[in-house]
Amino acid sequence: MGAPIQDGQYAALPNGIRLHYASAGEKGRPLVLFVHGFPEFWYEWEAQLAEFGGDFFAVAPDLRGFNLSDMPSDLAQYKAKHIVEDLRLLAAHLGYERFVMVAHDWGGAIAWNFAIALPQLLHKLIIVNSPHPYLFAQALANDPEQQAASEYMNWLRAEGSESALAKDEFKLLEGLLNGMGRSPTPWFTPEVRARYHECWARGLTGGVNYYRASPLHPPTKDHAGPNRLQLDPSDFIVRIPTRVIWGEQDIALPKSLINGLDGLIGDLKIERIPEGTHWVIHEQPERVNRLIRGFLSE
Repeated sequence: MGAPIQDGQYAALPNGIRLHYASAGEKGRPLVLFVHGFPEFWYEWEAQLAEFGGDFFAVAPDLRGFNLSDMPSDLAQYKAKHIVEDLRLLAAHLGYERFVMVAHDWGGAIAWNFAIALPQLLHKLIIVNSPHPYLFAQALANDPEQQAASEYMNWLRAEGSESALAKDEFKLLEGLLNGMGRSPTPWFTPEVRARYHECWARGLTGGVNYYRASPLHPPTKDHAGPNRLQLDPSDFIVRIPTRVIWGEQDIALPKSLINGLDGLIGDLKIERIPEGTHWVIHEQPERVNRLIRGFLSE
């Protein structure tokens, strides 16, 4: 059962964005902020909210562009720095100066940026299957295997991808949740499917705009992507305790992306889940919860 989850809550932020969020537990306890990826929403973290609401204030927002949060029409509004600012302002709105961040996929991309830019606001960072931006940029620029695995990003960046994703009752999006794992996904029950369809029907352009606004994608003849970035690894050091959980059967984000993390993070531990896919949070919620709880109690 776990702690009851309350959704339908909104934070009107000083930057003009209104975020929807769900929470479990009492405000005033230590804050753990759970940040979802694409094509998901706060509900990705349902099992974590129920688990950690018992002794923390567990909060999972819908990022801007997703589900019930504001969806700005301007593409530039989806650059990572703006999403980082949303999360900073949300924590302040909730009354917190420091907190723990747990993040997956695009949420992880935002969380890495957050930790690098604003380490003073985080006690700990917990990442699930989301590559560090410096290592990801290097892999996209130089590793043909990663370029092939990430080719879908260029497809998503193209005009009209959201219409293709919505076609035939979101058939392609369901395939992403079912097919990116290499085995059937028993967690995608009719009830869960209905929740996702309800979210996706509210609009997909915001979520797709994360890909369109980012320089991190395989280079093409029209868009140099990471090839035009002159990145200094010393600008990407993470100075807070960081724990990484990685489902090793992720076909879009192979486990090779973990290599080199120890050179960028002083206090790092990696937990590998050999049979886990990109959706390991859904596949093994109890195991993921145990790992998060272990990290939080260190």
